[in-house]
Amino acid sequence: MGSDMDDGQDAGGQRAESAPTPGREPLPRTAALPILPPAPWQRAGETGPGQEPADPEAVEPVTDRADPESADLEPPDHGSTPTGTSTGSLPQLSPDAGPETRALPLAQALEREKVKESAQDLEKLLLGAKRTMRRREAAAAAGISLLSARKLWRALGFPNLGDDDVAFTEVDLEALRTIVGNVRSSVLTEEAAVSITRSIGQMTDRMVVWQIEALVEDMVQNQGVSDPEARRRLVDRLPDLVDPLEKLLVYSWRRQLNAAVHRLGVRAETGLASSEEGRDGSEDDAPLPLARAVGFADLVSYTSLSRRMNERTLAQTVQRFENKCAEIISIGGGRLVKTIGDEVLFIAETPQAGAQISLTLATEFADDDFLPKARVSIVWGRILSRLGDVYGPTVNLASRLTALADPGTVWTDSVTAGTLEGDDRFVLDPQPTTQVRGFGDINPVVLSMGEGAGLVLD
Repeated sequence: MGSDMDDGQDAGGQRAESAPTPGREPLPRTAALPILPPAPWQRAGETGPGQEPADPEAVEPVTDRADPESADLEPPDHGSTPTGTSTGSLPQLSPDAGPETRALPLAQALEREKVKESAQDLEKLLLGAKRTMRRREAAAAAGISLLSARKLWRALGFPNLGDDDVAFTEVDLEALRTIVGNVRSSVLTEEAAVSITRSIGQMTDRMVVWQIEALVEDMVQNQGVSDPEARRRLVDRLPDLVDPLEKLLVYSWRRQLNAAVHRLGVRAETGLASSEEGRDGSEDDAPLPLARAVGFADLVSYTSLSRRMNERTLAQTVQRFENKCAEIISIGGGRLVKTIGDEVLFIAETPQAGAQISLTLATEFADDDFLPKARVSIVWGRILSRLGDVYGPTVNLASRLTALADPGTVWTDSVTAGTLEGDDRFVLDPQPTTQVRGFGDINPVVLSMGEGAGLVLD
């Protein structure tokens, strides 16, 4: 996009023509407006890391199989058989049929048809319009090449589709135009547009899976149904939840964005960004841009415990662990970056906030009768924040210290301890010099509670 978002003409004002594919008639062309130049593996016949073989036609400008005016854009209507309706291959099942009859394959087929019909109704609600366009038609209507459209669809996490799949709606087209429009108007660069699109795709995918599993588990536990039955019932339950969940999503996004803007303003006003004694230079010359406290909390003996747990107990353990971490980190003013199995990674704006969160995590897990103790670490230093994650030596050192810590304790390094020294809320106990992989000899310090009540939890 940007300067690359041309109208598909060459320098002489003539539209470039490519040689027709042998055995096929040349197809009418539309505007070729690539979002990004194709990577080397996107050339015909080549593949990249973790990608399927590239479609040789994908690097060509958008073409249509037929004139959109005369094309049959209606998807084939295979129909569905609602419960209680008789067809040649699926006879009616009486409402009075007993459990033995309903256990027969006929009953199961009718139940599948009922779920299928409910899923089709739910799709109409979620997609907001009927599927009327193939991928080439959607790309052409947005004024971009098929390659550009596929980059955006892949960033959103959509599966690959064939040329004949009628998969896109007017709502899909409007979303595509919105992304492209932001680049053409220079609101976003090409790289930023694709990255932001990918963030939305990945985060919403994880969110949807999380929500579905939470609803299924709730029905299994509180309605006494099996997991497969809960998933079938969920299809009927979701229509009542779509609008409330959508409103909550938009509300939360706006509040989170406002909180992020507030943090930016606070750091600019108070000079927090430059308060990094002993860490990698000043704000202007540091190799990494953000000064943050980085912490890890890791459950002790989780792997061996999980082998002895059944499905329900394991689910309860994982949820209790993540819920408790999320609550403590949030109350302490930090941010839970991610959960990796039995370990959480979090950051905080100041070393003091990070220390308070770390100590509370260690104490709460030590006092929990259901969860094992945790090893915790906290390191103050500079990081790089990208793709919703954090990177840099500070993160690596915090991870190494977590592995060295004793169960129920919080470990930090001497530089972080220096920033906490003199604060009565913390007790610092230097440990013998330790060899840490990738860092050589360091002087770890055990961090303990000092004066004060620490974080106040509900």
